[in-house]
Amino acid sequence: MTARPPRTLATVTGAGGHPGTYELALDPARSTLDTARRVAELAEAARFDALFVPDLLTFGAQGTIGAQEPLVYVAALSQVTTRIGLIATVSTTFHHPFNLARLFGTLDHVSNGRAAWNLVTSSIGEENFGPDGLPGPEERYARAAETLDVVNALWDSWEPGALRLGPDGTAILDREKVRRIDHAGRFFSVAGPLNIPPLPQRRPVQIQAGQSAAGIELGARYAEVVFTALSTLPIAREFTDRIRARAATYGRPAGLPLIFSSLHATFGSTEAEALRRVRDRHDAIDFDAGRALVADMLGGGVDLSEAKLDDPLPEHLLPDVSSVHRRRGRVEIFSGYARSGYTLRELIIAAQDTGHWAEAGTPEQIADAVEERFRAGVLDVLSIGGLADPHEHDFVVHGLLHELRKRRIVKDDYLGPTLRDNLALPPLPGRSNEN
Repeated sequence: MTARPPRTLATVTGAGGHPGTYELALDPARSTLDTARRVAELAEAARFDALFVPDLLTFGAQGTIGAQEPLVYVAALSQVTTRIGLIATVSTTFHHPFNLARLFGTLDHVSNGRAAWNLVTSSIGEENFGPDGLPGPEERYARAAETLDVVNALWDSWEPGALRLGPDGTAILDREKVRRIDHAGRFFSVAGPLNIPPLPQRRPVQIQAGQSAAGIELGARYAEVVFTALSTLPIAREFTDRIRARAATYGRPAGLPLIFSSLHATFGSTEAEALRRVRDRHDAIDFDAGRALVADMLGGGVDLSEAKLDDPLPEHLLPDVSSVHRRRGRVEIFSGYARSGYTLRELIIAAQDTGHWAEAGTPEQIADAVEERFRAGVLDVLSIGGLADPHEHDFVVHGLLHELRKRRIVKDDYLGPTLRDNLALPPLPGRSNEN
């Protein structure tokens, strides 16, 4: 048996930056991929484990997420990189599992085993997919669970040895080792088998975004990595304990799912410089526009136009989480802030980070905060941005990552050719058609 490598912290960065896709779209001499390609090259040189591309299925202000289709985007990036993983965000609410299996399977092939799927169930965008509106969270997560059952069965429909190389260099197919899945469920009827070759990773890495009760249940049952907004260490501890205890009831390996957090870091050469940058950013906030942002964090159905900036929100303005159809985990976070006494001004400031973890300080101080979570077992994958900006790149790569590598928290190089290798994930469960 091959021993698993010592636990280390995996690193991820977003593929965005400036100029963004809207600015690039206005330049006929450049591709909208140009910034992402530059970030990808910088991230791979710094030995980041993966690039992350988010999505949003609705129209928003310029520069918001959702500007490019993630799978096409990361497939293009796969051709200008060789080692870094590629995470695409795709919804199960508006996609069919047979198509998803083919799309992500093809991404795994064209990237030679570097594909990952960040599964979301969507909270908006229903206006683009028919007249019935957005299903409730329970319905969306039930569909997501069945989608994963189908997609995993399709990826596993090729048994080992079904495809091999013949003496003349052509592929030989053993049709007896390619099985139908014959799935008939509540949402889908899929005969299978999958009609693309078996995947380099067998299955792309499965990441799930969501921390509501339904999201925790889905992540505990299926996800290898969960992407969450864990703003404080106590919140991170509570979430990690809860989801891993539930995962154990499904017989999942210890340590799964991995916990993936985004760190919104404000760096400075000194602590005073970092805190000044935070103050400058807060001073630039449009607090009138911030009311709408907080309303969105509370589920979108709250009118804060008459609320006073320096008073806590009245209880009657806070939504009943069970009645909210959108991003319940985020609603729980901001409702908790409000009930703990945050003023509307403080909520608007917190909303700039959309509930994610934020730290300010020198690279060494931020490394201390990262190490604390890592040693506590509540951080396995860290997302941090800024690579497109030369000043931020220096703080991240030559500051934070250098410090974390000195402490042997982040590995120095890739462990293998696939994303599974580099995340040091445990082996996948056996196929149902294997003895």
